[in-house]
Amino acid sequence: MPSTDARILRGAAIPTAAAGIIAMAISFAVAGGKGLLGALIGALLVMAFFSSGQVALDRLTRSNPHIMMAAALLVYTTQILLVGIVLAVFKNTELFNRQAFAFTLLGCALIWTGFQVRGALKAKTFYVDPDASENKGDKPSDSGRQQ
Repeated sequence: MPSTDARILRGAAIPTAAAGIIAMAISFAVAGGKGLLGALIGALLVMAFFSSGQVALDRLTRSNPHIMMAAALLVYTTQILLVGIVLAVFKNTELFNRQAFAFTLLGCALIWTGFQVRGALKAKTFYVDPDASENKGDKPSDSGRQQ
């Protein structure tokens, strides 16, 4: 994984983990042990789905960087679809507090996405190869230009 992608992944994972810990503390205070378990599962689910999505996006675009936008949309849509399936499966569970699970999942997903966008915007990723213009043979000449 390139260093910029690892930096983006780290920049999204750390705030999401912190938000998950805060959500677990609040859920434990409000709903007890089942709330803590629901928040823990929600935070872990977001961390697993979204980090694996970042790794999958890196692998998809490593050899074909021109498909980045299509691959990113496919990965994000798949992540949201999988989260929806998990929510449907655990709709009537009594194993943990569903409200703590749902609010933690939503909050962590929003935090992950926000910090991932922030990291991508702060990363100085070139879309033009600056090394290619260093060769003098590659530069266009001004001899045919009219004044």
